[in-house]
Amino acid sequence: MTLLGHDEAWAEWRAALESPRLHHAWLLAGKRGLGKSQFAQAAARELVQQGGHAPLHGAHPDIITLTHPPKDDKEAAKRDDGKPYEVKRNIPIDLVRSMQQRLTTRPTLGDRRVVIVDPADDLEKNAANALLKSLEEPPAGTFFLLVAHQPARLLPTIRSRCRVLRFATLADGEVAAFLRRTAPEADAGTIAAAVVAAAGSPGTALMFVEQDLGRIDALARQILAQGDPDFALRGRLAAEIGARPARERIQAIIDLVKAIVAEEAPRTSGPRLPAMIALHAKLVTLGAQVPLYNFDSGLLAMEIGTLLAGAAPASERAHV
Repeated sequence: MTLLGHDEAWAEWRAALESPRLHHAWLLAGKRGLGKSQFAQAAARELVQQGGHAPLHGAHPDIITLTHPPKDDKEAAKRDDGKPYEVKRNIPIDLVRSMQQRLTTRPTLGDRRVVIVDPADDLEKNAANALLKSLEEPPAGTFFLLVAHQPARLLPTIRSRCRVLRFATLADGEVAAFLRRTAPEADAGTIAAAVVAAAGSPGTALMFVEQDLGRIDALARQILAQGDPDFALRGRLAAEIGARPARERIQAIIDLVKAIVAEEAPRTSGPRLPAMIALHAKLVTLGAQVPLYNFDSGLLAMEIGTLLAGAAPASERAHV
């Protein structure tokens, strides 16, 4: 994805590069889909190539990236063949241990090495504790870039050792323009819905289009507006979610529904407003559980639909 809206982040990063002492650990914090991963890779290249080394195309031996590994050997074989593959829910401790072993040797091409953890908020507990030890006593010339969509999930001791680099969301017009460039096949209605769902994140907007969430958007809005007394809309919602949705699709759907509620809440007043606030809080909790649990798609659709129906105006009349 093209890097957008990163001018301030680049300015802060490059000013730090020019300073006498560059902090050894950085926390790249912001919503999912803002391009933090791409920024981390590009910033790492600037750091390891600083000092006159010729740019190296392709994988750089002094940039170590820790991210979700394949779920099992079968998925690893798919990755090795260049095919799409499923990944583990978390970054395990063995990857951190392997990285630490590499840090006992000198960098390959220069005197600097960068470790990227993406996303750091998906580290297993033991992996996070192991990483903390490296942050506390980093080898000379080693720098860490930790990508975080939800920094609050990180250990406070990890956050305290990092300099935070924040990534701001984009204006709706910028997100719409991005979609028109990158997804020219999307119609105006899909783009408009994607912009609302993205809440300033171009990556989330593109996922909305690629995941074909338009019908889910329409169903969620319909349930929120009129309820679902006969459960028919929830059945359609389950069909649209699919029998075995990937974790990324589940996350995108929950983000979409949160955005719909956040858009509607300011237009709500009276007894319905507390229900809308409670609905948004429950969706935030549900979204936080996605990386931790396996969800049955039917039960997930029922849960989302029931939460939406409970905040519909029809529910107010039903309880009068």
